[in-house]
Amino acid sequence: MTIGAYGFSAERFFAALQDAGVDTFLDIRQRRGVRGAEYAFANHGRLTASLDAMGIRYLHERDLAPTTGIRTAQYAVDAAAGVAKRKRESLSPAFIEAYRREILKPFDLQAMLDGLPAETRVLALFCVERTPEACHRHLVADAIHDLTGAPVQHLMP
Repeated sequence: MTIGAYGFSAERFFAALQDAGVDTFLDIRQRRGVRGAEYAFANHGRLTASLDAMGIRYLHERDLAPTTGIRTAQYAVDAAAGVAKRKRESLSPAFIEAYRREILKPFDLQAMLDGLPAETRVLALFCVERTPEACHRHLVADAIHDLTGAPVQHLMP
């Protein structure tokens, strides 16, 4: 599974995770905070407390977050196109290429998957963007699918 915060209310976000049977939540953000009161539920402290209350384990894999340089290059593309970050529909080809080269290629996904708790059945990759195509989480999900054949579902608001 993948999920973003934008577009969800807190109630709908946690219900989507529960309805999908998620038991392990993998936060792949560099910074674990979100601006805006409507997304306070996705800030680390509140997020982990809510997940814990639901019986969903929380993990953070910062090494899967895009670097500041990769993100900054995407912001420049967004600005040139006049697209606000929360309205982005897709990542630039340059972001995708840099993310795959600088983050995914050196990262050992198999070791990460092997290191998940044995009882993991449904893993949700989390970042903030509304649509998976606008976020690096879909690149990670695709790489996991290519490695394992596991189906990928994107939870949407």
